Amino acid sequence: MRFVIDQQVEDIELPENLKLNTFLQEFHSDCQDHKCDFGFYGFAFGQSPFPVPGVVCDALVRNSAKGAYAAVPGIPELRSAISRYNKHYFGMDVSPERIYVGPGTKEIIFNLLEILHGTVILPTPAWLGYLPQIRFLKKNFHMLSTRANKKIHPDDLKRLALRLHDRQKILILNNPNNPTGLVYGRQELEEIAAVCREQNIAVIADEIYAQTTFEYAQFVSMGRVYPEGTFVTNGLSKSHAAGGYRLGYVIFPQHAVDLKAQFKKILATEYTAVSTPIQHAAVAGFEPGREIGKYFETTRRIHQMMAEYTHRAFCSIEGVRATKPDGTFYLLADFNSFSGHLHRAGIHTSQKFSESLMVHPYHTAVVGGDSLVLERTDFSARIAYVDYDGGAVYARYIDSPPKTASERTEFVQKNAPRVVAGIKMIERFLADIKNGAPGQEILTAP
Repeated sequence: MRFVIDQQVEDIELPENLKLNTFLQEFHSDCQDHKCDFGFYGFAFGQSPFPVPGVVCDALVRNSAKGAYAAVPGIPELRSAISRYNKHYFGMDVSPERIYVGPGTKEIIFNLLEILHGTVILPTPAWLGYLPQIRFLKKNFHMLSTRANKKIHPDDLKRLALRLHDRQKILILNNPNNPTGLVYGRQELEEIAAVCREQNIAVIADEIYAQTTFEYAQFVSMGRVYPEGTFVTNGLSKSHAAGGYRLGYVIFPQHAVDLKAQFKKILATEYTAVSTPIQHAAVAGFEPGREIGKYFETTRRIHQMMAEYTHRAFCSIEGVRATKPDGTFYLLADFNSFSGHLHRAGIHTSQKFSESLMVHPYHTAVVGGDSLVLERTDFSARIAYVDYDGGAVYARYIDSPPKTASERTEFVQKNAPRVVAGIKMIERFLADIKNGAPGQEILTAP
């Protein structure tokens, strides 16, 4: 029997992160140099390297026997814990009834895009997961290019909104931002919110990196600035290093009673409810307490040290520019000043640039510009500076936290040698490109 695939699925491309993963797996098993047994320097994958907090792991074990279906919006204990979490950490007084739980923020954002009518406004550069969802749902969308500072400018947002004739528009606002590591301040959010009110723009505020904001007291949720029009999403993946738990949540805007009913219908139809033991484990993760607070503070400080070192190292390479992260564990590196040299080496797209960095002897994985919804010819790349043993680094930091700038640099060099070596390898690649003598395999990279 010959099975026929629905055309809608045929038209969808494999998400860029899975494409990259497939390429890396194939390359790792088939390096052209027979003497090579090295994998790659991993700047491509955005996963926190730290262990899941002990209180969460213990709660999962205690609740592993709970096999009954949970309520569709989430168990009451979890929705109440998330309410307290948001009040304690983000100053948001949100009733549990406004909170719905789902299997990760990725799925929740997909569900929100399903129920919300209107054209999607997607600022670029962007996380590589948004565009495939928008296309899968066949939503109308427009890119909103950011300026040199890589942030949304309210004037640009207003000009774009005025061109759109939908009764409602949908802005995806990722703050702190993946891939730049930048964080929007209160005034910036207020200026964006003013345009959203005037132009009837609903906001999906993806705040999954909120706890990683280095100067944590400066983080402001869009849910506080524009509560009547913002859907705030967050979860366990980044703050709790628990991406594999697949648990996220959304806070609905004030007075969105009808929307919640529609959302519940979608959740019940698509996946019934999030795993019950995982929900009970998440209660422990979202309950404010000394242990979890120490975990957030420690991981935040380590991320900041890695960010400072990585930013400084890239900016010391002649011709390279990089965003200076205020949070997350990413920065955006700009290699466009090398475009002439890259073209002469037969590298004309960001995809080819990423692939060329992977070949022997460079073995370095990054996420290229086209995966970040930039032009295919934009030689920018996201750098995730998390290629180190998070458990060991966490323990060493607790034992002896560095206090001075030189101690922080020494800590990174000692505890994240692959990050240090990977940056040097990118510098070597660029020098080879500039000198017209790159590794021979570049021209034959897949």
